[in-house]
Amino acid sequence: MNITQEPDSPSKPDVPSIFKLSACLLYELLTMVALSIVFAGVFYAVFGDATEGFKRVLQQLFLWAVIGAYYLWCWTKSGQTLAMQAWHLKLVTQEGALLSMKAALIRYLFATLSLLPLGLGFLWAMADKQHLFLHDRWLKNRVVVI
Repeated sequence: MNITQEPDSPSKPDVPSIFKLSACLLYELLTMVALSIVFAGVFYAVFGDATEGFKRVLQQLFLWAVIGAYYLWCWTKSGQTLAMQAWHLKLVTQEGALLSMKAALIRYLFATLSLLPLGLGFLWAMADKQHLFLHDRWLKNRVVVI
């Protein structure tokens, strides 16, 4: 398998199936829920109840930042989150390299935006012949099978 192959041919062996991407995303969701529970508890212990008002917004931003830190660390160090390791997937640039910290941060921001309109940026992978998420298509990243 060569992860530096051009991403335009759907028959390449390194293109993950929609099933594999979906299963990985479900696993990612479970990881995000676990991180959110743990760090919401940390936030609660430090700041108290955050069910309304400014504290609620602050807690949501804190959890978004914690989850972001997890993804940035994984994407820049190995190209794999825990879920991606389990499903033998890896995030790389078009050239097959790991993302830089700047590229990972931009991807996290774009991925967040991909979720906002009912996850359409992620559903894009179903129509994309390389099964790329919309933000990866724009940023010239790809998830490959390893």
